[in-house]
Amino acid sequence: MGTKRELMFINGEWVASANEEFIPVENPSKIGSIIAEVPRATAADVDIAVQAAAKAFKDWRFVPARDRGKLLTKIADRIDEKSEEIARMISMETGNAIRTQARPEVKNAADLFRYFGGVAGEIKGGTLPVDNKLFAYTQREPFGVVGGIIPWNAPVLLACAKIAPALAAGNTLVLKAAEDAPLAVLKITQICAEFFPAGVLNVLTGLGEECGAALAEHPLVRKLTFTGSTEVGKRIMHAGADRIVPVSLELGGKSPQIVYPDADNDKVADGVISAMRFTRQGQSCSAGSRLYVHTSILDSFLERISNKLSQLKVGDPLDEETDMGAIINGKQFNKVCSFIEKGLKNNNIRLVLGGLPPKEGPLTQGYHLEPTVFIINGHDHKLAGELAQAEIFGPVLVVVPWENEEEVIEMVNDSHYGLAGFIWTQDISRGLRAANLMESGWIQVNRGGGQLTGHSYGGYKQSGIGRELSLEGMLDSFTQVKSVLVNLE
Repeated sequence: MGTKRELMFINGEWVASANEEFIPVENPSKIGSIIAEVPRATAADVDIAVQAAAKAFKDWRFVPARDRGKLLTKIADRIDEKSEEIARMISMETGNAIRTQARPEVKNAADLFRYFGGVAGEIKGGTLPVDNKLFAYTQREPFGVVGGIIPWNAPVLLACAKIAPALAAGNTLVLKAAEDAPLAVLKITQICAEFFPAGVLNVLTGLGEECGAALAEHPLVRKLTFTGSTEVGKRIMHAGADRIVPVSLELGGKSPQIVYPDADNDKVADGVISAMRFTRQGQSCSAGSRLYVHTSILDSFLERISNKLSQLKVGDPLDEETDMGAIINGKQFNKVCSFIEKGLKNNNIRLVLGGLPPKEGPLTQGYHLEPTVFIINGHDHKLAGELAQAEIFGPVLVVVPWENEEEVIEMVNDSHYGLAGFIWTQDISRGLRAANLMESGWIQVNRGGGQLTGHSYGGYKQSGIGRELSLEGMLDSFTQVKSVLVNLE
C-alpha cells in the first residue's frame, strides 16, 4: 500500500495540483516516516484559486455580517466534535505533544471561530456631525481576495486566525498552508467546506518559493496576511509594496523575561518555563528565550527552573505522558543544534542544562532535543553573541544576570525584535513601570501563558505590523473605511 495522497481545496472542490506533483509530509518524531503526500501547488494553481475567490467575493460580500457569523459558530461546534482527530494529526505532523500542545491548540482554534462569529455584527461605521447642510457617515467594507500564508509551528490555530476574521469581515481567502504541516489544516478545511459557498475559502499546499510567492504577487489579491519569519515577512512586504497592497505581518521574536528579586518562587519558575514555550520545543515566535534574573536570586532561581526542566519528559508526541515532542524537521533540528554548538564553544557562557541531542536511545528515532539552558558569565547579554540575539526557534534559553533596573531595561530593548515580553515581580507598580518601558507589542506581568482570544496580539519593530485575535485586529486588518458625504440641500 502506497503513501496516502491528500488533495487541496479550490473553488469548492478537492483537487491535485496542475503539475500533478506531490510533497511528502514527515512525522518528525519518527525520522523517515512519511504520513501522507500533498499537492505541490505552483503559480498556475494560485491563479485558479484567486480567480475563484474573486468570483465568490461578488456575492459573499453582501451576505449579512451576522449570517456570516452564524456559519463561523457552526464551524466552531464541528471543530469541537472532531477535536481529538484533529489534535492527533497535529501531533503527528508537527511533533507537538498531544496533551500539552495539540489538544489546547484545537480548543483555541474553535474558540477563535466562535469569537469572530459573535463579533461579526460589530463590523459597522459611524455618523459624523458636519453641519446642518451635510450628512456624513462611514462604513467598513471588505478588501476582496485576501492572500494568507501560515507557518508550521501552530498550523491549525494560525489558519483559523486568518480564516475566521477574514471571512467574517466579508472577504474571500486563498490560504497557503505550510508544507511541513498541512494535514490538520486540510481537516479544518473539510469542516469549513460544509458551510461556505464555493470559492469563499481556498486552501493550497505547496512550497513557499513556488506557491507562497505567487500568491503574494498575484494582481487580484487585495490584502496580504502573513505569519512566519522576519526574513520572509520582508519579502511579503516588498510584494505588497509593488502593488500598494496592505500587509499584516506577525513575525519573529527574541522575547525577554525579567525576574525581580521578590519573584524567587516555584510559581514564577513554572511561569518562566511556560513563557519559554518549552513544551512546544521553543518553537514559538513569542517564546521568552532571554531570561534576565537579578543577581541576588540567581543561583536559587536557576536551580528551581533546572529542577523543573529536568523533570519534563521528552518523547513520542502521541504518548499521554510526554511533555515535549520533536523539532519539526531535520533542517530546523540541525539549525538549533548549530546554535547549541556555538554556545558550547563560547567562553563567555556556560551550559547549565541539556545540550546537544543524545547519540543513542529512543530519542534518536526523532528530531528530539532536551531543554537547554545557558548562563552568561557577566551582566551584558551581548557576551552570548547570536544566542542572545537570533531567533533560535528551539528549546534553548539564555540566562542573563542583572543588578541595575535601568540597565536591564536597556538590554531588554536592545533587539530589532519586539513581539512579547514577560515581567515577574510581586510589586505591581514596578511591574507596570517596566511594562511601560519595554518595547514589545504584547507584554504579560506575572503570566507566562499564551495569547487570549479577543485580546489584540502583535509586535513592535521587526516583529510585525498589525494585530490579530481581536475585534480590533479584524477591523484594522480585514476591512477598509469608506466615508460618504450627503448634501441635504
